[in-house]
Amino acid sequence: MRNFIILSLFFLFLVSCNTSEKILYLQDVETGEAQKIIPEQAIKIQPKDMMSIVVSSKDPDLAAMFNLPINSYRAGTDQPNYNNYLQGYVVDNDGDINFPVIGKIHAAGLSRWQLQEKIKAELKSRDMLKDAIVSVDFMNFKVSILGEVNKPGTYTIEGEKVTVLEALAMAKDLTIYGLRDEVYVIREQNNQRDTYKLDLRSKDIFESPAYYLKQNDIVYVKPNKVRAGQSTLNQNSLKSVSLWVSIASLLCSVGVMIANILDD
Repeated sequence: MRNFIILSLFFLFLVSCNTSEKILYLQDVETGEAQKIIPEQAIKIQPKDMMSIVVSSKDPDLAAMFNLPINSYRAGTDQPNYNNYLQGYVVDNDGDINFPVIGKIHAAGLSRWQLQEKIKAELKSRDMLKDAIVSVDFMNFKVSILGEVNKPGTYTIEGEKVTVLEALAMAKDLTIYGLRDEVYVIREQNNQRDTYKLDLRSKDIFESPAYYLKQNDIVYVKPNKVRAGQSTLNQNSLKSVSLWVSIASLLCSVGVMIANILDD
């Protein structure tokens, strides 16, 4: 009986070690080890992006002609107050935006900083606004997170810098069934769709071109075999399996108790 208990404990130890190797992140990172930070590439503007562009100067009335009007909407039928929101510029399929007074400006392929300088230069070169301050931001920077995470969905990113680890944190982390070594980032760029495979258990993730996400990226976490197998069962089958597992566990416990009594 004692040998049986020892073997059982040893088996549980091996199982726990194997499980931790599958679920722990960044297993090969040593304490105190310096990791080289790879500079993230500036996010490039793409067709169908929505951009917020605000122009200001010492003369507010003059700057107003280069800004879209601020719209108001009623938050609810019983709400007396109105909320204001900025309109955005949608980048068309040719990569252009239609800017007030100036007309079309090509934006695709530029970073928001480059677009800021381009608009500022246009205003100055045309003697329209020499002291212009231009602010450009993304309005629809979103990433979608699917698969074995606790809160799948589409998330709006503030600013333009987010890592795959930060995005997974927004989705409340992976479930216990998610494969840490099979996380995929699907990215559409340059008229093609690229897929990157990431292993969250390794520090090599920091060197992946998909570590920093871009607008409209899709992050997919693949399920393990247990979860994939469960998807083929209906709810009644799952309940039946749980019931029989509980009964088997109870019988084992009773058997161990009886064996201990007999040994005494």
